Amino acid sequence: MELTERKLKILQAIISDYVKYAEPVGSRTLSKKFNNAISSATIRNEMSDLEDMGYLTHPHTSAGRVPSDKAYRLYVNTMMGKVEIPEADQELIRETLKADIDEFDKTIQRAAELLSEITSLASFALSPSQSEDRLKFVNLLPIDDETVIMMIVAESGKSSNTLIHMRVPYTTEMLQVLSKSITYSYRGKRLTDMLKQDIITDFQNDISAMDALSGNIMPNFMRTLEDLLNVNLYTNGLSNIFDIPEFSDLQRAKNFISLFDRDNKAQFVRKLADRGDGMIVTIGSENSEDDMKDCSLITATYHVNGRFVGKIGVIGPTRMKYGEIISVVEYLSDNLNNAFRLNKGGEDGSDDE
Repeated sequence: MELTERKLKILQAIISDYVKYAEPVGSRTLSKKFNNAISSATIRNEMSDLEDMGYLTHPHTSAGRVPSDKAYRLYVNTMMGKVEIPEADQELIRETLKADIDEFDKTIQRAAELLSEITSLASFALSPSQSEDRLKFVNLLPIDDETVIMMIVAESGKSSNTLIHMRVPYTTEMLQVLSKSITYSYRGKRLTDMLKQDIITDFQNDISAMDALSGNIMPNFMRTLEDLLNVNLYTNGLSNIFDIPEFSDLQRAKNFISLFDRDNKAQFVRKLADRGDGMIVTIGSENSEDDMKDCSLITATYHVNGRFVGKIGVIGPTRMKYGEIISVVEYLSDNLNNAFRLNKGGEDGSDDE
């Protein structure tokens, strides 16, 4: 059976109507949309053919039809047009990400918030894998006589902080010297390489005069490096699903939210990390997890300095405005690419001459 032009026209009308109203679409409704140019009887026959071809399903409680995953896939691949994002949303994305450019984690988190605000869906952003990232600078900041904050910043802009309870006395000047020494010794080195080396012993040998202080600082330095390599998942707008008819069933809503709870979060992160580069849309049954069979997942990649790859996207019901949402995800990821392509000032947090 062939997908004729008339069948495609009817299928597109059904998808458009169902996405808008979340109600099965009947032949009379479609006939009116076509100004009665196609009779209800002809439309019913075409709908029956489309159902046989797997593009429509027929709910038992209604005479109307609803699109299948196969129909949405056809729509995304061949029928969906480019949707222009409202200028107000474009400006909001540009200005917000520009404002947060110097704070890597805050920028990623705000991007997820923006995506949820604009699409009214659950959104997420996955920070890049830092396996190739390199050290930019280290800073030691005194809090009180017994407490110091260690801040490590990578070349990507990602930072990690650790609160250290000191076992030996110190001065602000000593911390500054130690910060500069660590930065000088390891700036530009890959974080993963540093974790493989015995840099604690190496560093203590290099500055034996400060051996006791470095013995307190360097183990924390290694732990903070490990934290810096962790991938973070930021989510936003999970409560939006309660406004979506598909999730009016409480159990279904709970299953959806459970995708992001502590027990399943690592699995979801792995799924996102394993997705390829570029814009990827998986619809309903295309998702391998049972809890995602009724969901569509849209992801795009962004890059930091052209190297480190993160993911940003939305998850929601298969009935969604694919054209609009894909355009927003694409625009937001492009702006993240532009923001993270900029050199973030070059400051290393020290007072090197």
